[in-house]
Amino acid sequence: MSTEIRPFQIDIAPVDLDDLNNRLDRTRWPQQLPGDGWSRGVPVAYLRELADYWRNEYDWRRHEARLNEFPQFMTEIDGQEIHFLHVRSAEPGALPLILTHGWPNSFVEFTDLIARLTDPRAHGGDPAQAFHVVVPSVPGFGFSAPPRGTGWTATRVAQMWAELMRRLGYERYGTQGGDFGAYVAPEMAKTAPDHVVGVYIISGLGFPTEKDLPEMTEDERAAYTQLMEQDWMNGVDHHALLRAAPQTFTYGWHDSPVAALAWMTQKFHEFNASGKPLEQVIDRDLFLTNVSLYWFTGTFGTSAWPYYDSTGFGWPEGQTATPTGVYSGPPGIRRLAERHNTILHWPEDNPGGHHFIAMDQPDHLAADIRAFFAKVR
Repeated sequence: MSTEIRPFQIDIAPVDLDDLNNRLDRTRWPQQLPGDGWSRGVPVAYLRELADYWRNEYDWRRHEARLNEFPQFMTEIDGQEIHFLHVRSAEPGALPLILTHGWPNSFVEFTDLIARLTDPRAHGGDPAQAFHVVVPSVPGFGFSAPPRGTGWTATRVAQMWAELMRRLGYERYGTQGGDFGAYVAPEMAKTAPDHVVGVYIISGLGFPTEKDLPEMTEDERAAYTQLMEQDWMNGVDHHALLRAAPQTFTYGWHDSPVAALAWMTQKFHEFNASGKPLEQVIDRDLFLTNVSLYWFTGTFGTSAWPYYDSTGFGWPEGQTATPTGVYSGPPGIRRLAERHNTILHWPEDNPGGHHFIAMDQPDHLAADIRAFFAKVR
């Protein structure tokens, strides 16, 4: 097995940009179904305006150049070609930190977060709390090769990440994750307990289930009711859809940029708990950069493997090998999280908004990551 680390730059071919524009120009638009607002899905008028912006105003080359400002690399691990960012801090004593993105996101999720971690001095933070940042693309996402065969798990990804950190020469490091990353990050501590100093999760630990109801207080039951009413709990069941027939839906996402855009918009809308329109929570160009990355790499289907390789949905459980911190405890319940974790950091007043908090609140997230790892460095 080759352990070579090769520099990488994004360079989407002009013919692929032309193809995207031609497909957008030839969209066959449906009629709007009866119903208020988003009750039937993404409204036609909303998506037409967004698609027009993608076609005529969004500048992929500008955002491609911005992404290429990050040092990027490829390496082979476990027979898989893995793409990753490796941004070293200029600060002495910086702690290595690996960030794992979620679905349907990519390394683009951390575009606005990375500099706040590597260069806290420039963002109002303590330079003694700087990080060397590693951001791998999960297999099947973006420029990382899709998994070969079935049976892939968060544990297997964690083992690959541990090897990546070893290959980069890091003996002691932290790990962070949200969404799918919230499953991978704890598994890294289990895989490499002598190397991981702390696990930081965006949210999801200690989330109550029906079996917890008998032992819950009145306030906890109220929080559980509120959790079950959230859009992201009651929208399109992507877990079931991608577990049952991902190949079927991939044809539309792979062939039609508007079908792909509608799917992404639906999920990012459901993941938005701020009460504000999506474009006021996540920068429109940042959102479209993520959509464009999926489109150009053809990974709408290959990124579905965490779902079609699963047997059902379950909240991340965590681990006890190393201390754990979270960005937001609620709607999780700390005493439930402590059944499977050594909780060291459980704030209840961090600003929320979108499920992908790194895109919504990069300043607050960076500050909280620094606050947690200051306790375990």
